[in-house]
Amino acid sequence: MSEINRKAGAIWTGDLNNGQGLISTESRTIFELPYDYRTRFENEPGSNPEELLAAAHASCFTMALASTLKKKGITPVQLEVTATCTLTSGDAGRNIDKMHLHVRGEVPDTDEDTFERLVEETNQTCPVSKLLGSGLEITLSTALIEKVA
Repeated sequence: MSEINRKAGAIWTGDLNNGQGLISTESRTIFELPYDYRTRFENEPGSNPEELLAAAHASCFTMALASTLKKKGITPVQLEVTATCTLTSGDAGRNIDKMHLHVRGEVPDTDEDTFERLVEETNQTCPVSKLLGSGLEITLSTALIEKVA
C-alpha cells in the first residue's frame, strides 16, 4: 500500500464575525487566500470552505470518471463537473449536508443511459465521493454533449 500526503492549512485572527483567515496549500497553488465571515455566510466575493470542498470534489470526480471510461475502452473528448456544496443553518447550527454534481461530457460512441450509468459507477469509486458520501447527501445529474459537425 502506498500513501500520498497533501497538506493545507489555515490561520484565523479575531472573532467569528470580524476576524479574517488565510488558506494556503503545501504546493503554494493556493497561498494566503483570504476568507472571512462575509465571504462564507454573506455571499461577499472571496473564498470559503464550501467552495474549496466543491472544487476538490469536482476535480477528483473528473479524473475518476476519466479512469472509469478508460477501463471501459472509452476516451472522452472533454469532461466537465460543476459541484454545488450546500451549507444550511438551523436550530442545531450550521451543517454542510449536500453536494450536487452536474456532470457533462463529450464522449464519442456513448449514449445517455451508458453515460449516466458510468457516472453513477464513478460516484462509488471517486475518493472524494467516498469520503463525503459517509455523512453527506451526494446527488448527480448528467448531460452528454454531442459534437456538432
